[in-house]
Amino acid sequence: MAPTDAVGKLYLIPTLLGGEDVSRCVPEYNRGVIRGLSHFVVEEIRSARRFLRKMDPAFPIDDCHFEVLNEHTAVLDSQKLLQPVFEGFSIGLLSEAGLPCVADPGANLVAAAHDRNIQVVPLMGASSVFAALMASGLCGQRFRFHGYLPREKDERVRKIRQMESESAKEASAQLFIETPYKNQTLWDLLLETCQNETRLCVAAGITLEEEYIATKSVRDWKNTVRPNLHKQPALFILQRSFI
Repeated sequence: MAPTDAVGKLYLIPTLLGGEDVSRCVPEYNRGVIRGLSHFVVEEIRSARRFLRKMDPAFPIDDCHFEVLNEHTAVLDSQKLLQPVFEGFSIGLLSEAGLPCVADPGANLVAAAHDRNIQVVPLMGASSVFAALMASGLCGQRFRFHGYLPREKDERVRKIRQMESESAKEASAQLFIETPYKNQTLWDLLLETCQNETRLCVAAGITLEEEYIATKSVRDWKNTVRPNLHKQPALFILQRSFI
């Protein structure tokens, strides 16, 4: 695809949260933007190619240029990834799932784009963070996303109690995630650590057929059949005081 602008732009392109239903998560406007791109910066090339093929089976993937940006990419390398912009090509930034730069390494590329006066264009799409918050019934006025919790159990317990304390002090919702194969271990630890009055939401499989979103007090969760979260993409929210 030939360049169309004297100077290109950096498009932040949301991807699927899993599954095959592109129509549920990808606005038609985004498809039009994607069809005009030939340069992509992606977290993983195979999954990016798979997404583009789902988006449009006729998309000319073999004519596209892919560069990798992940947690190992240095800041200077991020700046080099923007070079096609100055050759007239716009670039699409793709995350592994959901929104670029949210629990995702793309922020360095966006920062470099701003430093070089490149226009950054965020496109709308699926966000597990905001979908879960919307559906939780917890505070959408004051909330904090923590990303991944510490790996060591003692540090993780301290972090959970810290979030509870912060939530009680600010009447805020505290959001966090875990890798899917560790979800069940985190869930069990939350029920062991949190106070009975704390309200706890789990949002798993968002936008998928097996989507499961529920909010209960920790006391009620302890008396409920626990959801099977093993290997499911999930997001957790706790709130110490309910408004």
